[in-house]
Amino acid sequence: MERVNQTNSVSEFILLGLSSRPEDQKPLFALFFIMYMVTLVGNLLIILAICSDTQLQTPMYFFLSILSFIDICYTTTIVPKMLVNFLSEKKSISYAECMTQMYFFLAFANTESYLLAAMAIDRFVAICDPFHYVTIMSHRRCVLLLVFSCSISDLHSLLLVLLINRLTFCDSNVIPHFLCDINPLLKLSCSSTFVNEVVINTEGLITLVTPFICVIISYLQILIAVLKIPSAAGKRKAFSTCGSHLTMVTLFYGSIIYVYFRPLSSYTIKDRVATVIYTVLSSMLNPFIYSLRNKDMKHGMRKLMGRRGPRQHLREHTQQ
Repeated sequence: MERVNQTNSVSEFILLGLSSRPEDQKPLFALFFIMYMVTLVGNLLIILAICSDTQLQTPMYFFLSILSFIDICYTTTIVPKMLVNFLSEKKSISYAECMTQMYFFLAFANTESYLLAAMAIDRFVAICDPFHYVTIMSHRRCVLLLVFSCSISDLHSLLLVLLINRLTFCDSNVIPHFLCDINPLLKLSCSSTFVNEVVINTEGLITLVTPFICVIISYLQILIAVLKIPSAAGKRKAFSTCGSHLTMVTLFYGSIIYVYFRPLSSYTIKDRVATVIYTVLSSMLNPFIYSLRNKDMKHGMRKLMGRRGPRQHLREHTQQ
């Protein structure tokens, strides 16, 4: 049975999507279907490569495998409904589905944010304190970081969804977005959103900014440490271990800051495009960024695909 919020007259919402023009729907369907398939296959390969290669059993790749899993869940929360709506005339989503989608969307987004911070801390320890790296970044501490990331994200998401659930929607049920997000729903509400906005600007800001500050501090410390390395080759090697992660951080946080760190009244079509970047696009690019710019991941991928050269196979056989 469809759940209806008893304080509302709205039992469903209409998602306008990225475009309301009928001629755009099939091309958009094809584009996002391809992006979704690439995201699923690419991130699954990352997970399998890390799990199957003993050389990749390190904290950095542990977090990367979890990040890939989160990316799969993240896009699955959003894209399948988008694909259905691209091909349907009535682009509706029930009230219960909307709240559920928003909960998981926010939970996975925040978990990804904290995972990126954990990966930045990992790079900081590896470069600035390599002799104690194994001790500091033990498997137990990595698991604790993961549990902390998931717990904070789930509680934050639950709080925001419960606050949205208390609002009244009576004037319109049309969401100018391709998913149920906070800002479009706040604009639709015909009741006071003061409490929601206070929580978003305090608890929400702290939850979002904290991992970002961790990333900034970690990279400042890394920069200071790398600049002290006398050789140019040493500096390049140190920076090369951070390049992939820094690219993901820029994509993810850059688009999030653009969407959420602006007044609610300024919400436009550009925000939908920015949301695509930090949801669908960053999840799709993650496997390419980490596999194409990382020698260990390239080796892990080749090993997974069974395309190891005879020299590499002979070296591994000799080591055994």
